[in-house]
This record gives sequence, structure tokens and C-alpha cells, in this order.
Amino acid sequence: MSSPPPEAKPDAAAEAPPKKAGKRKLIIMIAVPAVLLLTGGGLWFTGILPHLLGMGKPDAHDKEAAKVVPPTYVELPEMIANLNSTAHKPSYVKLGAKVEVAKPEDAEKVKAVLPRLQDMMQTYLREMRPEELRGSAGTYRLREELLSRANAAVAPAKVTDILFTQMLIQ
Repeated sequence: MSSPPPEAKPDAAAEAPPKKAGKRKLIIMIAVPAVLLLTGGGLWFTGILPHLLGMGKPDAHDKEAAKVVPPTYVELPEMIANLNSTAHKPSYVKLGAKVEVAKPEDAEKVKAVLPRLQDMMQTYLREMRPEELRGSAGTYRLREELLSRANAAVAPAKVTDILFTQMLIQ
């Protein structure tokens, strides 16, 4: 009976320690991220982490910077336009509106280009049919179209909304 070669015993011994080391690596690879997540979650929910990241409550200086400036309104002259009607009877729309701008200095820019703004609105109104203005959906579409045209007319100033004060369709 021959004895196994002397090389076989060291190979068996060399295989055993890597199995233990593999388990240790697996435990470390799972435990470290879990501990980091739990620590980060704890810091987040206690409010420490948001404060460190600058996401805490605003300071008095930040509150002054974040003060809301009330919008400024520019009254548009009353417009009367004949609508594009297929019937033999003419239809008219009488429109009173205000333009809302975010900054007070934009109000002066709007007043400076008021003739251009009126022209763009009048031209658009003349192409509308009475059926297109019926109901709240028609009014909404009119507002959106006039808003886009107003922004084109007063650029670089920004018009934030158009408010109808009067609309009469005859």
C-alpha cells in the first residue's frame, strides 16, 4: 500500500481556509451596506442629514429672498371684433381683459408695446368662429392662444396670464 503523494495533503489543507474566508467576505459585503443604510436612514429621519446637506428650514436671510412679489396687472382697452361667421348674419365679440405680469418692471414694457399686443389679439379674434368660443373649453383655448401671442408680442418680458373681465358674443 502506497501512501498518497505528499502533495495531496497540502492541497486539501489549502482548500479549507478559502471557504471560511469566502463566508467572511460575504458577511462583510452584506453587513457593511446594511449598517450604512441604517445609519443614513437614522440620520435622515432625525433631521441631522438634511441639515448637513443644507435642506433644513430656511434662515431669515432665505425668507427675505423668497418673498413673493404680487403680480402686476395691465388693463387692456376693450376690444370689439367681428367673428368669422359662415351665416349671413355677422357675429361680434366684445372682450375686456387684463394682462398679468410677474415683475412690476415688465408692466412698463407691456404698456410700451400695447398697440402691437392689441393688433395680435384683434387679428386672432377675427379668425375665430362663434362655435369655437362656446363653453369653458372655448374660453380656455382662447386664453391659451392669446397668452402665447401676448408673450410673443412683449418678449423679452413675460406675461403669466390673461384674465377676462368681460366677454360678450353676439
